[in-house]
Amino acid sequence: MNTIEPGVAEDARPDAGLGRVTTHELSRMKGGKPADDDVELGEVDAERRDNDDNGTFVVTRPGLDQVACTGERPLILLPGTQNNDEPITPPPFKALSFLDRLLVLWIILSMAIGIILGNLIPSVGPALQRGTFVGVSGPIAAGLLVMMYPILCKVRYETLHLLLRTKKLWIQIGISFVINWIIAPFFMTALAWAFLPDRQDLRDGLIFVGVARCIAMVLIWTDLAGGDADYCAVLVAFNSILQIVLFAPMAVLLVSKVSGDPASAGRDLYQDAATSVAVFLGIPLAAAVLTRLSLRWLLGEHKYQHYFIRFVAPFSLIGLLYTIVVLFASQGAHVVQQITSVLRVCAPLVVYFLVIFPATAWMMYRAGFGYKISATQSFTAASNNFELAIAVVVATYGPGSEQALAATVGPLIEVPVLVGLVYVIRYFKHRWGWKEPS
Repeated sequence: MNTIEPGVAEDARPDAGLGRVTTHELSRMKGGKPADDDVELGEVDAERRDNDDNGTFVVTRPGLDQVACTGERPLILLPGTQNNDEPITPPPFKALSFLDRLLVLWIILSMAIGIILGNLIPSVGPALQRGTFVGVSGPIAAGLLVMMYPILCKVRYETLHLLLRTKKLWIQIGISFVINWIIAPFFMTALAWAFLPDRQDLRDGLIFVGVARCIAMVLIWTDLAGGDADYCAVLVAFNSILQIVLFAPMAVLLVSKVSGDPASAGRDLYQDAATSVAVFLGIPLAAAVLTRLSLRWLLGEHKYQHYFIRFVAPFSLIGLLYTIVVLFASQGAHVVQQITSVLRVCAPLVVYFLVIFPATAWMMYRAGFGYKISATQSFTAASNNFELAIAVVVATYGPGSEQALAATVGPLIEVPVLVGLVYVIRYFKHRWGWKEPS
């Protein structure tokens, strides 16, 4: 939640080399081979070189160690690299920040604090419901907006121009669209029915989680796994725009048509969902785009990452935890009876992550795609934007609803499972000799 992208933050160039490596530079990095059709963005665009006074330059991959080179061939492997030029990286769990490592603990503590407040002080619940903003109480609305803004400030909107560069990148975008906006939401709906056939309210909450595609933590998972950071940046920016357009109609299709939710007949589910997305994603998205483009122009990528993002990023976690406390405090004594519901929601979420991720990775491997692109596709498919799901469900069904409870369980499961999957895909990278295509 508060982790900056090390590979970008450590790049001293004003634009951090986001898709701006020239053909001449690319040719030299490739040993003089033509590079017009190369679109392995993470392999090339993320590399940088620094010249010293002796004509020796250093090739680095952001966030990793260095290789000293003279002319066009690496001559010296500096400490921290192996003989196959495979950098030694820290274990994924240790690479997370202190706050991110203990995110599950913070969420459990927030739930406990909310439950205790709601039970010891009965007046807390009604007090938190006073004053509404687009159907959501003022305190909850404030937490939702604070939660979304720092996340969206990390999205590299300036990389969207890369979509126009090559047909191969459009192929990857097409694969991602099918997995993220067709397969994954329908699979989550199927799991919701398989595990919760008697609980329509919890099913709806899970379906909203399945529709909310990840635009934040996937940047961190990709970085930890050594995936293609530049492609991930393009995909996250692309999904940010798609969520504005597709979230509401997809939610209505899956909840009202596929699941046949009878409760939606008495209200305009599409209007409620669209309004919530427009407010709780549209407002922070517009603010984040203006912030990022203006501050990067004034400060450069390095200072933007190290100073602004490092300062503002923890507020996303603070907003999430604050929102969870308020949600559970608003439900009061009722939430004590929902422990069984929490456990029932955990099962389909675990199955979802453990099926979608390896299935995507295996498909990409069998199709002959390189490790970096495949890792990025896999984490994007398995990750969900639980912040947006919580915001929309709370605005649509209310903070005391079972749907809100189901959405809140999302980060409780996603973080530890995906940290484990970082280890898994890195293991298979070495076991299969999974490299980039020549």
